[in-house]
Amino acid sequence: MSIKLYDYQLDAIDKMKNGCILCGGVGSGKSMTSLAYYYLQNGGNISFLTGDEYNPMDDCRIKDLYIITTARKRDTLEWEGELTNFLLSTHSDANLYSNKVIVDSWNNIGKYSDVKNAFFIFDEQRVVGSGAWVKAFLKITKSNEWILLSATPGDTWQDYIPVFIANGFYKNKTEFTREHIIFKRFSKFPQVDKYINTGRLIRLRNSVLVNMKFDRKTISHHEDIPVNYDVSKYKDVQRNRWDIWEDKPIENSGGLCYALRRIVNTDESRQAALLEIIEKHPKAIIFYNFDYELDILKNLYYGDGFEIAEWNGHKHQPIPDSENWVYLVQYNAGAEGWNCIKTDTVIFYSQNYSYKVMVQSSGRIDRLNTPFTDLYYYHLKSRSGIDLAISRALKNKKKFNETKFVNDM
Repeated sequence: MSIKLYDYQLDAIDKMKNGCILCGGVGSGKSMTSLAYYYLQNGGNISFLTGDEYNPMDDCRIKDLYIITTARKRDTLEWEGELTNFLLSTHSDANLYSNKVIVDSWNNIGKYSDVKNAFFIFDEQRVVGSGAWVKAFLKITKSNEWILLSATPGDTWQDYIPVFIANGFYKNKTEFTREHIIFKRFSKFPQVDKYINTGRLIRLRNSVLVNMKFDRKTISHHEDIPVNYDVSKYKDVQRNRWDIWEDKPIENSGGLCYALRRIVNTDESRQAALLEIIEKHPKAIIFYNFDYELDILKNLYYGDGFEIAEWNGHKHQPIPDSENWVYLVQYNAGAEGWNCIKTDTVIFYSQNYSYKVMVQSSGRIDRLNTPFTDLYYYHLKSRSGIDLAISRALKNKKKFNETKFVNDM
């Protein structure tokens, strides 16, 4: 038994340390790299990572391993597949060693707050803000070795606060705020005006970030597909602020954006454009946002012999294994934590508000072991104000702000 890591993975392992963020693009092999680092930290031999036969770790001092990941990655047993390369298993009878190996989701991170003297891999970075997950994370990091894995580690300096605190750079969020944040004076709620002493922040970020630099063999082709929308209905809802489905007033900016998007996303031209793509690519993953979109996508006639499967908050079906299929994936449920090398095509039936989510979604087919060189991404977009505004936000790597859009409108 042997494995052979790529040179960029070995370079990353050489730079890794306790409390670091292993940062690599979607599909770059962060999971295997993190386990290889754990293997070396617990008495493994570097020769195994370069193609030689397996060298066991030191069972006398090996630490328990906890992997905190997405619910989907836990449920699809993706980590279990990686663990077998090191003769590790969540099942004690299949584990070569006496240590404990647990894979669980971020929703259950609080269960492990009192664990001590173990090794934690936090997969798909979730420690942003100051909620229950962050509190549990900070308690865990005080008594254990740990590393973070992320494809998109942080958009703003505030995203790094929990990691900086866990590394001992700051005592708490209050100290970070006092030293680095200037708030806008006349805002109704705390709103960052600017950051100060950013030189120190850059140094601290560089000290914890370990970038995996690799050249992809794949070539991504992103194409915007123009579709129409009902202009008169769109303008009526925009002007009157009336919910035409519930027959009641629209109360807030979120409700107005939802109504405008529903008019745009349910237009028949969008459905026709989707079916034209499917004719050329009979195996495709389709990402969508809303349940009404799912109803449309489930009831379209894709052709004879097509199999339809779903991954969302209601159903967790596997990717079909037939000749012709569509896999309907809701962004929030399936933007990360799984991969597919059976197709070269992703269709974005509607855009998500988050740049990070769009990147993660694109990465589902862009994997190290994909047999395809050319990957195709189709973005269905109208010329409506809301589609254009979302596109601008994503182009600038930002999250679309509903309140700002309505105020500007």
